[in-house]
Amino acid sequence: MTANDIGFLPDEVVTAEPTRNARLKWVVVVDAAVPAGELVNAVACVAAATGAAVDHLLAHGGPDADGVHHPGLPWAGCSVLTATAEELAAAREKAVGSVGVLVVDMPRAAQTHRVYDGYLAELATTPGAGLACRAVSLVGPRNRVAAITKRLALLTG
Repeated sequence: MTANDIGFLPDEVVTAEPTRNARLKWVVVVDAAVPAGELVNAVACVAAATGAAVDHLLAHGGPDADGVHHPGLPWAGCSVLTATAEELAAAREKAVGSVGVLVVDMPRAAQTHRVYDGYLAELATTPGAGLACRAVSLVGPRNRVAAITKRLALLTG
């Protein structure tokens, strides 16, 4: 799925309603066994890529009481869920095969290479089942994403 395949239409950006009313659902699934620093890095990376890929995911920003502007944030919400490495791989596999679901993943190789082209070279020789993803961001029709992630718990402290 490419960036042009998924997103919200401008008139779907309704910031005065609960996020559950949004047509698309966004979740990030993380491997609970990954050390905290690497986990946070993986979530930040897949969120940045997701924000760039999904039209109208970010809402307008606004000023605080001091007049300092704050850029817009995702208006449709994002849940961060936790999984074992096996559950994460299974969720990724289901999502890749689900029509209308954008999958943005963070393989372990992306965190071990210091040169991006080295990561891409390793990626090109690694089958999907061997990626050892640290985090996977999913955006798609609410019912499809919910079905893929329904048995996963929210990430807590």
